[in-house]
Amino acid sequence: MIVDDHALFRRGLDLVLSEHPDIEIVGEAENGLEAIELADELEPDVMLMDVRMPKASGIEAARAVRAGHPDVKVIMLTVSDDERDLYESVKAGANGYLLKEVAIEEVPDAIRAVSQGHSLISPSMASKLLAEFNVLARRADERQISMAPRLTERELEVLRFVAQGQSNREIGRELYIAENTVKNHVRNILEKLHLHSRMEAVVYAMREKLLEVE
Repeated sequence: MIVDDHALFRRGLDLVLSEHPDIEIVGEAENGLEAIELADELEPDVMLMDVRMPKASGIEAARAVRAGHPDVKVIMLTVSDDERDLYESVKAGANGYLLKEVAIEEVPDAIRAVSQGHSLISPSMASKLLAEFNVLARRADERQISMAPRLTERELEVLRFVAQGQSNREIGRELYIAENTVKNHVRNILEKLHLHSRMEAVVYAMREKLLEVE
């Protein structure tokens, strides 16, 4: 589903995506409020969402859609390189954050990647996200307080693979467990850590240094 308040941009995406038979456009919305309503009706697999729109922003829409339909993947596709929009999008459960400077021909691959469980971010925004990681890490060190809930060894294994960008299917192959079992582990991890998306789990894993080789 395409959500953008500029009709010409929606039309451009429609033309590009319609050339890919494995991608079906199920609907379009021109503001965040309409996006929320249509998501309830159409239940899309992936939503391409602008950040700044009338009636309700893309961030507000993403938060509402993810709350009601946690399996829906949301890619923020925006001109905003404001780091606050990036952080709020991550908190709202966005699976990707791409600037509109990206070549429009790359959008189909982005949709496929996110639908397979990967998280995407424009390179120019990645440094800002990493800077936020560092700030969070410093604050944690200064407090010298570990607020980390207890995860099982298996959940920690799954979290590390999630942080590496692997899909549930890929994690299942690595750990020799069923894809549904991985999905259950991911759900339990997000609940224990009070997170809303796999991208937030990546932030947590890096902040807690779970990617270090033990």
